[in-house]
Formats: sequence, structure tokens, C-alpha cells
Amino acid sequence: MALGLWLLALPRTRLDRMGDLGLLQALPPVYFVALGLLTAGFIGVLRSAPVRQGWAAAYVLGLIAMIHATPSILYPTLRYSWAWKHIAVVDAMLRHNGAVPDAGKLDVYNQWPGFFQLNGFFLRVTGMDSALGYASWYPVIANVLLLGPLLLLYRAVTKDRRLVWGGVWLYYSTAWVGQDYFSPQAFAYLLFVTVAALVVRQLPSSRAMASVGAAGPAGSGARALSGLPDDRQRRGWRPGPFLLLVVLIAAIVSSHQLTPIMLISALLLLSLPRRNRRTVLPVLAVAVALTLAWDATIARPFVSTHLSDFLTALGTPDSNAASGLASLGSAAPGQVISSWGDRGLTGLMLLLAAVAVVRRRWVRPTGLPLLLIAPLLLLFANGYGGEMLFRAYLFALPAAALLVAALLWQTRPERPLRIAVTAVVLFGLLGGMLLGYYGKEAMNHFTPQEAAATRLVTDTPPGSTIVSLTSNLPGSELHYEEHDRIPLADGTADYQRQLVQEPRAVLEATLADAGAKGPTYLIITRSQTAECELTGLLPTSTVRQLVDVAAHSAMLRPVLTGQDAVVYQYVNPADPARSGGSTP
Repeated sequence: MALGLWLLALPRTRLDRMGDLGLLQALPPVYFVALGLLTAGFIGVLRSAPVRQGWAAAYVLGLIAMIHATPSILYPTLRYSWAWKHIAVVDAMLRHNGAVPDAGKLDVYNQWPGFFQLNGFFLRVTGMDSALGYASWYPVIANVLLLGPLLLLYRAVTKDRRLVWGGVWLYYSTAWVGQDYFSPQAFAYLLFVTVAALVVRQLPSSRAMASVGAAGPAGSGARALSGLPDDRQRRGWRPGPFLLLVVLIAAIVSSHQLTPIMLISALLLLSLPRRNRRTVLPVLAVAVALTLAWDATIARPFVSTHLSDFLTALGTPDSNAASGLASLGSAAPGQVISSWGDRGLTGLMLLLAAVAVVRRRWVRPTGLPLLLIAPLLLLFANGYGGEMLFRAYLFALPAAALLVAALLWQTRPERPLRIAVTAVVLFGLLGGMLLGYYGKEAMNHFTPQEAAATRLVTDTPPGSTIVSLTSNLPGSELHYEEHDRIPLADGTADYQRQLVQEPRAVLEATLADAGAKGPTYLIITRSQTAECELTGLLPTSTVRQLVDVAAHSAMLRPVLTGQDAVVYQYVNPADPARSGGSTP
């Protein structure tokens, strides 16, 4: 019934109704009824004895579909500008058969090319022209693939099916951070959870817990652990599984900057209990060696450039954890609500997980508390562009979800009041998830006209400059080694202040400077203005002035005009013949 209502809701969705609460304003009420019915049904599944795993899996897959397949079905183009950027990087590496020359700021991808090279290999083998063919469905694919490692991790800790499937449901209903799009982070995160699951599965503590089950009396897991023979507690790795771990870690190290550090932090904490060291230390040594080797060779340019920033960030967890919602302008009211929703969800999950560690003593000898704490330690190391708190939450979530499941579902028989409280918690967490995951969709989705306008400016002659309000465009990085890009909102703090104070003068000066070097184009789209309105990246008044200046400027000739996108070509008022380029 839930899936039927969901399918009924999709054609009734009105994307033109999106506002400062994103997709939540476009979806019809029947969509939320479907999600509520799905949640109620899942609660019923976990009340059955024994839990039917087929039904539990069906409900979880239904949840993945309702949350992650909905944008893929509704949107006519690829969602999220960073996904478009990664498509452009794959395309460039295919054209250059490896590292991309003159990559500028995107040279960082030359230094961590694993994800892009893997996709390039896949495209060559399949004969596909572009990753656009499957990137729209990548959030669904990534979350379905993640189900395997999550089950492996949770079943390494407990045999209680209610806790296993409850943890899986909690994970998918609270993973609001949105790092599941077509990206190196999503790929490396999948491998991170897989490595963590394989390591935890090998720990003596996990083997003991799985043998007694979580439903046993308090302390039974610890007693089972102490009763294990010495060879069970000191068991090491067989060559096959260890080689698999080496391959997975190598893929992580070559694909993403942050994930290897998260992995090292997790392995370091898992190695603290003496009983775990024979299992964990070899894996930790491989992770550290591969990361240091990569950073000292392939990624040395990036590491050496940003080393001072890293050292400066050490010891400032308050600023590392901070994530500003607004920049020069004021955020939209709906975005403030969404911000409180996702932050409330983050805090509640971490708080409930901490309570579970206190109340459920059997989880303490497992690796879950250590996996929960390890990502949070990175708050002391770096701000990661203001995202570190949420990245830390993302990496702590697999452990947090199972811990919260132990808190909600371990007790049997369940009394009506406890069932009601569990339902309220699940509905509340799901509400926070929707606010965080769907709240910015007004800027994250693109219309076909926006995609066509962006393709128009990227198909201009090599050496052209593309000026835009923000970098929130569908594919402006295509042929990035051939073009310069100037997002006005990405300038220095002084530049942005001048832009707010004198938008006409700054825009004309920027265009003149770029036009002196070659053909220059200005693109203004609906999604760029939506980003400014939602996040306050630029004040709304400044955006309106810039739009008005462009529409009436003698130095700009319109080459495409539409409801969602406008493209101008710069013309030198003093010497039109030297403006460069032809109308695309």
C-alpha cells in the first residue's frame, strides 16, 4: 500500500512549487502518507517473532526508493552541481587518457583520480559515451550497495534480527547529509563501511557478541569474550581476506582526501583494546603506509599547499565544527527551519547513541562505541570547508544507528507505551531527514533550459571565460581545462564586499578584465539566484541589481534568453571588433 501511494504521488508532484523548503513543498500529501504507512509497517515487522527478514528487507528497500529514487524520477536532468562537475572530470580524463593538463583548481582531481579512472574504465568497457546515463540513479545505486556492508557490520555484532534491521532502517532514515550523489566521497564511503565491517567481523569481541546474541543478560557478551580460547582472541588474518582489505584501502586512498583519515582514526581507536590488536594493527599499518605514500607522491602538490591550513586548524574544534548557513546575505526562513531540523537530527542521534552505550552494557566490548567516537576526533584536525561536523556525523552514523536500535528494540515484550515512544522517535527522525535531504532542492535541481544554456557557454572556443553569479550550474566545468570560470560569489571577502556595495562597477570591471584576454560570456540561471536566496551567499538585492545591470548593459549582448537562463556575450564598447569570438 505504501509503495502504491508513493507511485500515485509522483505524477502529482509540482516542481514549480519548490520554495525555501525545497521538494517538501512540491510533494503532495499522499507522499507523506505513504512514508508514514511504510514506517508503521516496518514497526509491525519488527514486532513479529521471529522477524521475517524478507519483509524487513522489502521495507528498507522501499524506504530507499521513496527517499532517493524520487528526485531521480521527478527531475529531467542530473541533480546537484557537484555531480555535474564530477561528470566533467570523468569526461576530461577520458579525453586526455589520464591526468588533465591546465586543470587549475580542479587539479585536485588529478591527485585523487581513483573514482574517475574507475568510471572511465567502466565507460570504455560498456561503450557508453558519458556517465550521465547512470549518474542520475547513483544515489539509489549507492544506497542499495551500502545495504550489504551494513548488514555485514551489524550481524558481526548481534544475531538479533530486530536490532540488525532496526539499525539498517535507522541508518537510511537519518542519513540526511546527502553524500550519496555521483562523487568520490560516496564511492570511498561505501568502501570505508565495507572495511570497517570486515575488521569488526574479525574482532574477538564481535565474535563473542554474535555467539550469545544481544538479547542475553547484561554482561553475557563480556563473559563469553573472557571465555574464548587464547587462539580465538589472538586470531589474525588469512591471506585472501587481508589482500581484499589492501585493495579496498588502496581504492579509498586513491579516490578521496578525507576518507583515509577517517579510516585511520577508526582503526586507531579499534586497536586500543589489547585483544583487538592482532586483528586491527596490520590493517592500520596498511592504511597509514598507503596514505603516507600517496600523499607524499601523487598528492604532494595539494598536501604541501594546504599543510599550513591543516596545522592552523589543529586545536580549534569549535571553528572546525561550525558551518555557517548564510554568507553576505540572509538565509531564507525555510532554510533556517531545515538547518535546525538536520542539526536537531544529528544531535538527537548522537545523544541516543551515547545513552545506548550507558544503558546497554553489552555493546561496550564491541567496536561500536569506538567507531562512534573516531570520526568526531577529526573535529580537532580540520574544518573541511565548514562541513566537518556533518562529515563526522556521516562516518559515525553506521555505529550510531545500531546503538540507537539497541536502545529502542532490545527489550521484550514491548509494552504499548514503549511502542508508541519508538514510533514517535522514528517519525521525528524521518522528519529531520526529509528537512535536511530535500530542503535545498530549489537550488539542487536544474531545468533542461539551464542545462542547455550551460552547455552553450562550455561549447565556446578554447580560451573563453565564463562568468556567473555562483558556481551552482549544471556542467559549467565541461572542458574545464580550456576555459576560465569566474563565479562572482566565490571571490575573496574584499571582492564580495565590493560586489555588494557597487554591483554595477564590479561586474563591468570583471567583464572588462576577462574580455581583454579573450571571448567572455555571462550566464545567469534560476538555480544560481535560488542558491543566493536560500543560503544568503549574496544578498537578494545584489542579485537583482546584477540581473538588471546585465539586462541593460551596453557591453553585453544577449545570445540566449529564457525563463530559467540568460546568456550574454561581452562586447567591448570601445572596440566591438576586438571582443573576440562569435555568437555561440
